[in-house]
Amino acid sequence: MKRSAAASWTRVSRREALQRALGATAAVAAPWLLPARARGQVAPSERITVGVIGLGAMGAGHLAYCLGEPAIQLIALCDVDRVRRDAGMQRVRDTYGNTSSVTAYNDYREMLARPDLDAVIIATTDHWHTPQAVHAAQAGKDVYCEKPVSLTIAEGRRLVDVVRAHACVFQTGTQYRSAPTIRRVCDFVRRGGLGKVKHAFCIWSRVEGSYGPVSYPLPAEPVPDGLDWDLWVGPAPWRPYNHRFHRNPIPGVVPWAFCEDFGAASVTWHHSHSADVIQYALGVEESGPVEIIHPDSGRFPTLTYRYANGTLLHLVEDWGAVKRLYGAVPDDARLDGLFGGLFVGERGWVTSMSGGGPIEGGPPSIFDEMGLRNRGVPGPNNHHSNWLECIRTRGKTSTGEEIGHRSASLGHLAHLAFKLGRSLVWDPATETFARDDAANRLRSRAMREPWRL
Repeated sequence: MKRSAAASWTRVSRREALQRALGATAAVAAPWLLPARARGQVAPSERITVGVIGLGAMGAGHLAYCLGEPAIQLIALCDVDRVRRDAGMQRVRDTYGNTSSVTAYNDYREMLARPDLDAVIIATTDHWHTPQAVHAAQAGKDVYCEKPVSLTIAEGRRLVDVVRAHACVFQTGTQYRSAPTIRRVCDFVRRGGLGKVKHAFCIWSRVEGSYGPVSYPLPAEPVPDGLDWDLWVGPAPWRPYNHRFHRNPIPGVVPWAFCEDFGAASVTWHHSHSADVIQYALGVEESGPVEIIHPDSGRFPTLTYRYANGTLLHLVEDWGAVKRLYGAVPDDARLDGLFGGLFVGERGWVTSMSGGGPIEGGPPSIFDEMGLRNRGVPGPNNHHSNWLECIRTRGKTSTGEEIGHRSASLGHLAHLAFKLGRSLVWDPATETFARDDAANRLRSRAMREPWRL
């Protein structure tokens, strides 16, 4: 399928969080790892030509999905690590029988220059998400981008503007929003099934002992053979190679996320998923809070967002804090999992979490009201197929650029409050802090030469 292209260019520890992320990734990736289906179901002329950028843990799952999806013709893959490129091409060979129709690239810009490429899936490190998505949209490609879609608030807004200017079909990789059980819960809350939601809660993990990403020097090590380290660093501040940022085999899903130059810490691990699901349920997925309340203010025991309608979203390190610090649910309530949240309203409470068992809530009658017979999560989802269908129809995806930006921004707002050590007043319409020059300066950061957005 071709279209015209634009001409321009209990406390969750770090180890526990990574283990949960690995388990959740496996659950999400499971449908991708099925054997390739008969490709004759879709005429070659109707297949969407796709390239995958980034072949780490998530990228390998996306690659497997592309190879097994009849509606897709994979024609390109890209990684700055030759070991991962070679492994990707071997996977192509195992599926297609040869690699003559697929080209491997070290530099994603060469891939984007192909006129026969319809769309790309971006599964690189966080600091590359916005630049590569922007460049892909400018090159006339449709984009599926892993979360968080940005490392700063200004990056996210730039991404939204470019995607819209180039009529790009954009999907954010927060697959849990597309899980039927999660959607049923969120729609119930959104429609007022709990009455007014007074409190919502979600997990926020410490990273290297900090509530935000950290920055400290690591010793320089020899760059592994076949790794283009300069391109790996790209627009981020220069850092010498260290195995904690990148190595083979892959050590977990996002080992580099602790570093503020390359990742967004808890936002990368799971909070961007949680933010999407929670703000969707609250009906503010294309807006945001009006105040970020630091725990040092004494108003709440943990960092808390306040929305314009008075709903409070509290970040907690473990689910026990919901009972211990806030007394928000019964003592015998079972709370577990990541990638979602807990909603407490006038009529009861309910979870939207994945990775820790079934949906929980009370009173029991709310499950009858929402018609939720199967409370298991996450289950299969149509997140990728929604993107593919929208590429064909030029429609709006379920988790488009604005939603991806606002989900990432919610985490960025927490990072800024922790970095400054105080509460912040936020205008979600203008995306500025009221009379706060110091906070406004932190909405963006410079890029290393010669990279530009």
